[in-house]
Parts: sequence; C-alpha cells; structure tokens
Amino acid sequence: MADFIYGIQTWNPWLVGALLTLGLGLMAWPVIRKLLTPGGLFHAWILGSIVWATLSWPGYVTVVFYFLVGSGATKIGMAEKEAAGIAEKRSGARGPENVWGSALVATLCALGTLVLPQSFHDLLLLGYVASFSTKLSDTAASEIGKAYGKHTVSIATFKPVPRGTEGAVSLEGTLAGVVGSVAIALVGACAGLISPVGVGICILAAFIATNLESVIGATLQHRFSWLTNELVNVLNTLIGAIAAIAFGWLLKGL
Repeated sequence: MADFIYGIQTWNPWLVGALLTLGLGLMAWPVIRKLLTPGGLFHAWILGSIVWATLSWPGYVTVVFYFLVGSGATKIGMAEKEAAGIAEKRSGARGPENVWGSALVATLCALGTLVLPQSFHDLLLLGYVASFSTKLSDTAASEIGKAYGKHTVSIATFKPVPRGTEGAVSLEGTLAGVVGSVAIALVGACAGLISPVGVGICILAAFIATNLESVIGATLQHRFSWLTNELVNVLNTLIGAIAAIAFGWLLKGL
C-alpha cells in the first residue's frame, strides 16, 4: 500500500487531478447530476484538475467544501423560493458560467503559484481562500436571506424591499454569510493553506466584499445589462481576494 501511494505521488499532478475529479464525479453521480448541468460538470472537472495540479489536496478540499456547502445553501427553502420567483435558475444547478463566476479568481491565484516567486505564494494562498470565503459568504447570505429573512432592506437606502431584491440584506442572511466565511477560512487553515491570522483576514475580507457586492447589486446592476450575476460574482470574489492580499501584505510588512 505504501508503495502504491508513493507511486501515485510521483505521477504527473495534472493527470492525478483529472483522474481524481473524474472518479469522484462518477462515484457521486446521483448527487452531482442534480447540482451541475452537463456543461457545468465538464467545467468543474477542468477546475478540479487545475486546483489539484497547483495546490494539491489542500486546495482541492477547500474548493470541494465550497461547492458542497454552497450547493446545499442554494437548496434550502427551494420550494418556497421557487414559488416566490426568487430561486436560482435550474433549481440551483450550476452551469459553466456559475463555475467560473465563483472560482475564476481562485483559479488565477492557484495558477499564480506556478509563475510567481515563492515569496508571493503565501499571499496567493490567502487570496485563494479569501475568494471562496467571500463567495460562500455571498451565497449563504443570499440564500438564507431569501428563505428566512424577516426584515429585508436595501443596503443602499435601508428601506424595506421584498426578499430576493438585488442588493437586499437581512440580519438572518448577514449572520449566515459570516458563518459561511468562517467555515471556509477554517477549512483553509486546517488544510495548511493559511495561518490563524489568515483566518481573521479572510473573514474580514469576505465581509467587506460581500457588502460591496450588495451595494453593486442595489445601485449598478439594474442599470447595465452586461453586469450579469456571474460578472458580479467575479467582481465580488476579486474584491475579497484583493482585500485579503492587501491586509496580508500590510501585516507582513509590520
């Protein structure tokens, strides 16, 4: 067994990532087919292959955790949200646009470890975890807010708005968002991607980015047809990653 494990470790990491992601997808097919469209499945396979090849199992565990918890949050109260017309399309099944809207920034951080000097790697890992902390915070806040938010207000005006309105926030959703960001940050820390200080940085960055995303949704998204939810997700995770990297850089210099 030890020889077998050692043999696998000597394989090309891109091949291991591709085979591992394919194998997990096939084993979990009854569940996966409900969470991803066929196109989404193919792009998730590409994502998984890249993450394993660049960050090995720590990065892989982090993105899988995000996908499972984020998908679970989307399913909460689905019947009620669909009846109200505020549920995610396709009953929450992720397509290619959702995969990359959520993970493009994290993927760039992961690929950055291949081309940038070692001295930048800690900051790139911080950006990687922070981007997923931000996205899970956003997903949890949105989905829990739509399902259970009792008093929903626009973040731009603080006036009451219906649940599901772009830029709407609620106490229930905000708390769920914080829990989501904490969960991903702790997974990243346990996997060895970030330090305990990095956990706090990711939580703070996610909180800032999630609220700025709500501001964008409330003030700009309805004005520009090209500002789609997927593009806003990219901006959201980019803000989270940049904020975390900036905080990390500042603390590193102290």
